[in-house]
Amino acid sequence: METFQEMDPLLITENIFKLLHQDWMLITAGTLPHYNTMTASWGTMGILWNKPIAICFIRPHRYTYEFAEKNDCFTLSFFDYQYREVLDFCGTHSGRDIDKVSQTGLRPIETALGNIAYEQARLVLECRKIYADTLKPENFMLMEVAKKNYPASDFHKFYIGEIIGCFVKGTRDE
Repeated sequence: METFQEMDPLLITENIFKLLHQDWMLITAGTLPHYNTMTASWGTMGILWNKPIAICFIRPHRYTYEFAEKNDCFTLSFFDYQYREVLDFCGTHSGRDIDKVSQTGLRPIETALGNIAYEQARLVLECRKIYADTLKPENFMLMEVAKKNYPASDFHKFYIGEIIGCFVKGTRDE
């Protein structure tokens, strides 16, 4: 993480809606010997329980789900637009079947806590899980949202993570 500088997540000035919905992110869980990553464009960030948090959503059939379940932490890595094809690839191919890193040129790096992020990212959030639950059909107030997004009833599990590390690409000359 030597090309990154740690910062207070409360100082993030980027538009969170753009970061999540337009820029996309890689959700990664596991440790260097065994991890997986997936692309996501759904999520949220804010303050909950007096903590800076990020919430990510993972469907149970995704390979990354197994890693999110087994590990206490996950990372969210955000990239410049030039990595859009890499993010598209990571969102449409399973780590069960291929090595996404060798196929995309992503360079995994370890945080001080042993979590995985990517050298090419411009912003990394390291999160410790503090709550998780599965979306439930009976709790939807607008059933058309459930029907449109879950026709196979494969509801996401969401993970609320306290942001315990926020890293941005260094501003020093590189």
